[in-house]
Formats: sequence, C-alpha cells, structure tokens
Amino acid sequence: MKLARRPTHVIFDLDGVLLDTERLYTMAAQIVVGRFGKRYGLEEKLELMGRAELDSARRLIERLDLPLTPAEYVAERGAELARLVTTSEPIAGAPELVATLRARGVPRAVATSSSRSWFELKTRHHAWFRHFSVVVCGDDPEVPRLKPDPAIFLVAARRLGAAPERCLVFEDSPAGVRAAAAAGMQVVALLDPHVRVEAAPGADLYVRGYDELSLVDLGL
Repeated sequence: MKLARRPTHVIFDLDGVLLDTERLYTMAAQIVVGRFGKRYGLEEKLELMGRAELDSARRLIERLDLPLTPAEYVAERGAELARLVTTSEPIAGAPELVATLRARGVPRAVATSSSRSWFELKTRHHAWFRHFSVVVCGDDPEVPRLKPDPAIFLVAARRLGAAPERCLVFEDSPAGVRAAAAAGMQVVALLDPHVRVEAAPGADLYVRGYDELSLVDLGL
C-alpha cells in the first residue's frame, strides 16, 4: 500500500481529517431537520459533505422537502453548530502526523470549504494549527468554486509553491476526493467506518485512520 509518486507537499481538508467535527455537523443538521420530523442520515451526509454551505442546504431542502430557504437552513444550522464546534477534538493521530511533517520540513496546507470565520472558530483552541504555512478557506476570493471543483486545492498548491502532481491530499468526503484527483494530486481517503470505499472513487489510498499509514507508505 504505497503511493505511486513521492510527494513533496501535503494538503489537508479540515473537518473529519484534522478535527472530529463531522459528527457535530450531523448533530446540528439533525436538530434542524428534526423539527420537521425528518432524519439526516448517512446518504444525505455523503451527498452533501465537503460542498459549499448554500449548495448543500439547497440539495438537502429538496431531498427532505423542508419548508425553509437555503439561507434559513444555513442560519439555523449555524446557530446550533457554533455552540457545538467549541467542543471539537483532533482526529486521532492528526496532530502527531502534522508535527512529524513539520519536523521533516514538509510544507503543509489546509484547504477547507469552511469560511475563514468558521475555520477560526473551530481551531481557536488548537494551537497546533499554527504549524500550517498556508490555509485556504471556502470564501477566499481566489476560489471561485468549491469542491468537487479542484480550485481550492490548486490555490493551496500555488501558495505552497508546489506543482499539483507533487502534492498529497488528505480528504474524507467524496466531493473532496474528486476535487483533489481533478487537480492532478494524489489522494489519501480517510473514510468514516460506515462509508464504503465505492462511495469515494478516485483516491490513491483508502484508510480508516492515521494508524493504518506509515511515512514509508506515503514516500515521506
């Protein structure tokens, strides 16, 4: 289980890859849709995770026939999420991997569909995020379209000073895997135990946790 090319730069998604926030997104979404007797399940989550907020909201409203506008859904979920994300914890093994990459001089970036304000709220109590030299958020003016479009990863690579084919991306969402692959980058899919590999085609490696990987596997 090794990558075909040796990467020189590493780009991480945020939610579900560095911070254990995906379950909090699920909780916040269920609180909102539950008011209308609906359920936010795994199928909905897989379709929406990694996408822009309003796009995700529109798709969910259509899927569950919710009596809300996308802006209303985003506002209601945001209020619940703001309360929850301050309790977020790191994904097991993520801080250690980031520290190891830093010690080896491997440049690192975060590329997240979250806005800058949400990124700052989620990471406020996690000092290890200071070890990223580049952070590209979903509301960055140089990112015209979000995942599954490759733009956010291409911007991150450019700011790292790296060719896309020399970048390795860690992602947990099908949209994110598609975006990184479309950018010409190698991708490690860090999948939730309940998600089948077939749900996120296009990755170079599939793992359930960082403990399944070694630096030899990654060529680092």
